[in-house]
Amino acid sequence: MRPSGRDLSEMRPVSIETGFTKHAEGSCLIKIGDTHVLCTATIEDRVPPFIKGSGLGWVTAEYGMLPRATNTRMRREAASGKQGGRTVEIQRLIGRALRAGVDRVALGERQITVDCDVLQADGGTRCASITGGWVALRLAVNKLMKAGDVISDPLVDPVAAVSCGIYAGQPVLDLDYPEDSEAGVDGNFIMTGSGKLIEVQMSAEGSVFSRAQMDQLMELAEKGVAELVAAQKAATA
Repeated sequence: MRPSGRDLSEMRPVSIETGFTKHAEGSCLIKIGDTHVLCTATIEDRVPPFIKGSGLGWVTAEYGMLPRATNTRMRREAASGKQGGRTVEIQRLIGRALRAGVDRVALGERQITVDCDVLQADGGTRCASITGGWVALRLAVNKLMKAGDVISDPLVDPVAAVSCGIYAGQPVLDLDYPEDSEAGVDGNFIMTGSGKLIEVQMSAEGSVFSRAQMDQLMELAEKGVAELVAAQKAATA
């Protein structure tokens, strides 16, 4: 039995509220169970120096957690003067995941920065950030297209992510914090709407896993991502 009472292949409730902030070109509040992430997308008429003059666009991301996103207060990273290794790793993951679904030629020489701020954490914050980040990106690109600043749609495929793992010996979909903290194996699966893999992060923590278990987790991830992509499309329709 899962702590939440969910079936092994059952996602937490998913909601995506678009236009959550006033000023960003694209924004949403994504809730996956008790994990809540504010995602905003900002369009800038500049690109990093290493692609300047190439005609290619760029999508990047930043990620952070509010001090009381968790059950005990975390010190703000700004107070220590630098980002932690986990933060840097996650925001790089979000950036490269979102870029996988972008035609950078069609985007043109501009940058879109996706900011993901975790308001409340209960497991799967990076997956929620990627899923909500794509929605914010979609809304920002819609504005570019409406203004005629881009001719063809640079978003070639939705991008979403979900966690899967082995909890109490069983493969489960969409781990919340009680499961994630006790799972023998956990992983993050980032995929496109057409079912192609972008990145898989898998690790055994206290137990090893077989190829057959890996295949079971992959099947769960495909189911979960399909549900998330449906939610993304409904939110941006």
